[in-house]
Amino acid sequence: MKTTSKLLKFFLFVFAVVLMGSCSDDDGNIPIEQQDSDIVDLAIATDDLSILVAALQRADLVSALQADGPFTVFAPTNAAFEAFLNANNFASLEDVPVEILTQVLLNHVVSGEFTSGSLSSGYVSSLSTAGAGGNNLSLFINTSSGVTINGISDVITADVDATNGVVHIVDAVIDIPTVVTFAVADPNFSTLVSALTELTPNTDFAGILSRTEGGNGDGIDPDFTVFAPTNAAFDALPSIPDEPVLTQVLLHHVVGGANVRSGDLTDGITAATLEGDDITINLPGTGDNIADVTDGSGTSDIGIIAVDVQAGNGVIHVLNKVMIPDTNN
Repeated sequence: MKTTSKLLKFFLFVFAVVLMGSCSDDDGNIPIEQQDSDIVDLAIATDDLSILVAALQRADLVSALQADGPFTVFAPTNAAFEAFLNANNFASLEDVPVEILTQVLLNHVVSGEFTSGSLSSGYVSSLSTAGAGGNNLSLFINTSSGVTINGISDVITADVDATNGVVHIVDAVIDIPTVVTFAVADPNFSTLVSALTELTPNTDFAGILSRTEGGNGDGIDPDFTVFAPTNAAFDALPSIPDEPVLTQVLLHHVVGGANVRSGDLTDGITAATLEGDDITINLPGTGDNIADVTDGSGTSDIGIIAVDVQAGNGVIHVLNKVMIPDTNN
């Protein structure tokens, strides 16, 4: 009888261990029966994504995210959606115009499957076509401390596998960005942000470059094409000019009323900046430059080193030197 009792206890122990293993939540806290689900099924099965599910239904995007993909989806929590609605003065999800909701939701979806370990700091394109001219919006991914998107939305649960991609749950809705969004989010532009704000307090650069509709009677209209110098470009200056000169220098980096992407550039094309002087694009660029730029002062070895960071109200191209307008004007 003692032997029988010991055998019974042993089999009960083995059964308990097997049962515990089958209920493990190592797969993103998704129950075992949900691990063969597509992205939409995973969202439906997650209580904290119920508003996302309602938003997908309202925007008629359910079938799109049930397609083969693969997709990478940054999925906002219910609290993230509630904060988004409050910030934009919407009483409920039903108050958000469908066309806006659709583009905001698509701004959380990237084509291809990118786990948190395969993401790196830089720009990717979302499926949203809310970019100026109907272009796909960019997303800035920062992996210096976890994963942050556009400087506002942190991944709080990563790598939830689906049959047609991967889901990362985030703590903020990724709204349609402006060119200011990317300037603030990208640490490579921190000196530029300082120049546009604290060093030029008499000009509301942030307000101007955040516009999404017609100008305010000052003749400055989106869509903007911004030539953004890196921190290293500013570091190469002998000194940062005082505010009146710096203001004109910054205006010399912005073209208003035109979303000029790299595919629109041709050798010798000129553009009038908000400062007043023209700049000239020279193709192909020298060395590693995608293109060269001649500024208002006649300096011609300024390089465009990255292109087509697409916002809702314009596009950013990255410069390795600061452009200077014609000081004789």
